[in-house]
Amino acid sequence: MLNIHHSDARGKADHGWLQSRHSFSFASYYDPANMGVSALRVINDDRVKPGQGFSTHSHQDMEIISYVKKGSIEHRDSMGHIKRLPAGEFQLMTAGSGVTHSEYNPSSTESLEFLQIWIQPDVVGIEPGYQQKRFATQSGLQLIASPHAENGSLLIHQDARLFQLRLDSTQSVSLAVTASRHYYLHMVSGTLQLNDETLSEGDGCSLTQLEHIHFKGISACEALFFDLP
Repeated sequence: MLNIHHSDARGKADHGWLQSRHSFSFASYYDPANMGVSALRVINDDRVKPGQGFSTHSHQDMEIISYVKKGSIEHRDSMGHIKRLPAGEFQLMTAGSGVTHSEYNPSSTESLEFLQIWIQPDVVGIEPGYQQKRFATQSGLQLIASPHAENGSLLIHQDARLFQLRLDSTQSVSLAVTASRHYYLHMVSGTLQLNDETLSEGDGCSLTQLEHIHFKGISACEALFFDLP
């Protein structure tokens, strides 16, 4: 079964310095029927004005993934990390027993666009951690995060896997899946055919009770694909 959540149906927040679109209930956007999928709790599509950002704040017991689409993030945290996260790179922060951090757009001219993703862990109170990586650009599905850091992926503390999907208009991918698991696709850019449905930038789709999934590029496209318990 496919349950599509179109881009224009997402929650919206306008803070002046921050424009955000919420795929699931978050902050002032609340829909009791849209609280996430399995352990996937948050996908926020954030646009931050030059020189602005999120001041120091805290998290606990959450796996927080950031993916920069445009610009860069300046990251500082209570673990002592001072990092620059440019477009195309992934960051995974394990909040664990507690961490504080800030995220800023260091540019004085360019907007920052990034996805902020929260996945609930299957273990709590662990030592916080930080990971950052740029993956080689390739077509098809590429593993980004997994429970045992398989194939050079980032380590996530949950029985979940995150894939990056890239296709052009001539490419397709078929995937055998397990009917008892949950899957979610978030479109980053372009247009994609998912089984018999068409998805474009900002659209999301929950997939359940399936054994096969077929992706076909309608235009050059990029998406994030989540395999969840």
